[in-house]
Amino acid sequence: MDLNLKVESFTQDRRDWLGSAHGTDAPVSVTLDVSKFTQATHYPDGYIKSGIPLGKVTASGQYGPYDGAATDGREALVGFLFTAQDVDARQVASTSVVGSMLIHCFIREAKLPVAVDAAGKTDVAGRIIFV
Repeated sequence: MDLNLKVESFTQDRRDWLGSAHGTDAPVSVTLDVSKFTQATHYPDGYIKSGIPLGKVTASGQYGPYDGAATDGREALVGFLFTAQDVDARQVASTSVVGSMLIHCFIREAKLPVAVDAAGKTDVAGRIIFV
């Protein structure tokens, strides 16, 4: 039995980037490759923010941040991270974290934590609507 004091912090997950509840009843489970995310951009507070656009890394099948200039598969936008994921180095030793992704939804573009370019919007046209 471990009786040592443990500190746990909680954050409120902002989802004001969602345009409606449409699609939130069927998120897809994905494995995030934490090494593909940049701390200063994607998780400055120790967690990857919900609303981050995701692309699938071809070689591993894991997901990383969408990057239109990437050449590893992440240049194609496939969805958006639905729930924030803790990646604080003090708490998460693994470079892989399981999360959930929305692949069909309405997005308030101005509220996203990072911008999506025109090519990314084309990738998800018909499944994700930007309002």
